[in-house]
Amino acid sequence: MVDRIADPWGPRTPYGPGEPWPERVDLFLGGGLAEDDVDGWYQSASILHSNGDAMDIAVKDGRIAGVRGRAADRINRGRLDPKDLYGWQANNSPDRLTRPLVREGGRLVESDWDTAMGRITARSRELLDGPGGWGHFGFYTSGQLFLEEYYTLGVIGKAGIGTPHMDGNTRLCTATAAASMKASFGTDGQPGSYTDVDHCDAIALWGHNVAETQTVLWMRMLDRRRGPNPPAMLAVDPRLTPVAREADLHLAVRAGTNLALLNGLLREIVRRGWYDERYVAAHTIGFDELCRVTDGYPPARVAEICDVPAADVERAAELVGTSGRLLSTVLQGFYQSNQATAAACAVNNLHLLRGMIGRPGAGIYQMNGQPTAQNARECGADGDLPGLRNWDNERHIRQLAELWNVEPDTIPHWAPPTHAMQIFRYAEQGSIKLLWISATNPAVSLPELARIRRILAAPELFVVVQDLFLTETAELADVVLPAATWGEKRGTFTSVDRTVHLSEKAVEPPGEARPDLDIFLDYARRMDFRDRDGNPLITWRTPEDVFEAWKECSRGRPCDYTGITYDRLRGGSGIQWPCDERRPEGTERLYTDGVFSTDPDYCETYGHDLATGAEFTEREYRAREPGGRAFLHAAAYQPSAEVTSDEYPLLLTTGRTVYQFHTRTKTGRAPQLNDAAPDAWIELHADDAARYGIADGDLVGVASPRGAIEVTARIGRVRPGVVFVPFHYGYFDVDPAGRTPRAANELTVTAWDPVSKQPLFKTAAVRVARLSRNGD
Repeated sequence: MVDRIADPWGPRTPYGPGEPWPERVDLFLGGGLAEDDVDGWYQSASILHSNGDAMDIAVKDGRIAGVRGRAADRINRGRLDPKDLYGWQANNSPDRLTRPLVREGGRLVESDWDTAMGRITARSRELLDGPGGWGHFGFYTSGQLFLEEYYTLGVIGKAGIGTPHMDGNTRLCTATAAASMKASFGTDGQPGSYTDVDHCDAIALWGHNVAETQTVLWMRMLDRRRGPNPPAMLAVDPRLTPVAREADLHLAVRAGTNLALLNGLLREIVRRGWYDERYVAAHTIGFDELCRVTDGYPPARVAEICDVPAADVERAAELVGTSGRLLSTVLQGFYQSNQATAAACAVNNLHLLRGMIGRPGAGIYQMNGQPTAQNARECGADGDLPGLRNWDNERHIRQLAELWNVEPDTIPHWAPPTHAMQIFRYAEQGSIKLLWISATNPAVSLPELARIRRILAAPELFVVVQDLFLTETAELADVVLPAATWGEKRGTFTSVDRTVHLSEKAVEPPGEARPDLDIFLDYARRMDFRDRDGNPLITWRTPEDVFEAWKECSRGRPCDYTGITYDRLRGGSGIQWPCDERRPEGTERLYTDGVFSTDPDYCETYGHDLATGAEFTEREYRAREPGGRAFLHAAAYQPSAEVTSDEYPLLLTTGRTVYQFHTRTKTGRAPQLNDAAPDAWIELHADDAARYGIADGDLVGVASPRGAIEVTARIGRVRPGVVFVPFHYGYFDVDPAGRTPRAANELTVTAWDPVSKQPLFKTAAVRVARLSRNGD
């Protein structure tokens, strides 16, 4: 039995290019059980990262007792990461919410469902019937729910209430992925497949610590690297992560300079003739403007901006410019940083220039951070319209109106859907008066937490929280609804490379906890939402009913699910959308014919100015005559909005550890994971540590213009001038009488990318000071 805390990636199974990834089944059962002791196994996939690892849930005596990887699945071939192996124990935690809570006399007290839902319904009707109506409602959801729940919530919000104020914490992790793919290719949807690892000869990781965030995908990369003819590897990250240590070339760029680096690499690729001239001419728009902008970024200038050697910039250009099959993967180091969408689009530019798209080994993963973020985007629960439709396209609005049998004007489309940061601003200003938060913990995960706590605690804001535990956010709510979770309900969800999995119900939820779908359906029934013929707006009752309704919504759209059924998802592997009559087995890669989703009548957006975020009109878009060609987007580098000063001389970047997920709501309750990473820390370069008299294990105060925290020091894994703090830690399991701030987001800035509206967690200016010596 391998210790998967000490060795998160487990033993290697090397393989060569074009060979199938060998199976390796990972297993963990609690309480000393053997496989033969289990009462039953139930199919599912991971809910603690975005990779989509397929697994079976073990049940003993009516309780979840462990997990086992599914060898037949295309994504993980039986492997599980540490969060997969141990995180299920949170389901059995004794502090699960089992009854609704309502606020009485300033305190949350146990209640019943009728009382709790009655309060929500009464406040909702009061707001709908009063001046402003739909404008007073805000919904803030998650990357944790199932497709069926997102779609139901999307219909309630957009066709029942008619509010544009709906988004999710996917805004924090995956909004830039969606924005960049819409901008470059016309619609959302990963072009590549995880099997591209099996065929590539180079891997470039752009701000993506895949070893700790999508650990099983990293196992696949490591196994290729240990086999014959291994792929070369480039890592771009200011920290010396496990990925950076493995890479052949590590560019530890100054935080906030990603776009300058990519502009320099694109310049070298064009100048050295490493681009596919025929592909660019036939399948892209914007080459001349891209050349004009990137021409101002020779290696020497890039080296100065990014603070890396010019020779390394040239080496990186050669690595990505001369490979025969390049795989790129992008995540939070780009998405949560300066000029996020522009930098992510620059990675797309690289692949378009080289014709490295739509064939085995030549792929792009604009990654997600959360397990069901893709479904939130597809189903319209994250600020988009269901079916990856365009809010500014009247034909798309009419399609939805016919599908839901409502008047087109009911569906909010007079302006872009409201993004999460604006939802909280509206709540702060008082225009949003009811905020429904499901399966997320913004009192730890959003930037500038002192401000977020003030907003949630304001007496004029009615806050509903739907979750498993009494989180930091739930403590501030007016009504708390106990929800069921993974293993306690049935539904589907979709991973980064468009693979759809079914998660079966294995056990009953504790006490009176209910599936999120049942909660939303109960709300819709109590509110008596009706279509234009006076019939109930929502007629489905079971998860499979919702899935069938969703299939009709997806028909003919990029995310077509019409060929997928629950039965087809049972027993084997997940299936990649689009899956329909023409592609009954699913679709491994998009854009294999070089035709992109940029037709004006089909695309998901008419585009934005990457520097300002200004929306382009339909007329402006049509004038470009995309004709199925992809867009090469050019943008000049601009410094970050917040830079260092004499008072705040260091740059803070936040991130993740392999042992924790999001705000630790689940992983913090798994003993192995909690013991491995029980508390926050700060990483400093040795030179900075020496400058401030800090040693390993010292207690350090970290302050920004917005707040301060106290954390212990670790030395030596980050570039000079940058400090790193993991964002997972709030007040969970800290003595309530002495709550020492340790949440990284006490420090981060309320600012966001102009296109994706994703917060900039990677570029806050801070100062540090030693508070006490290790052991004092």
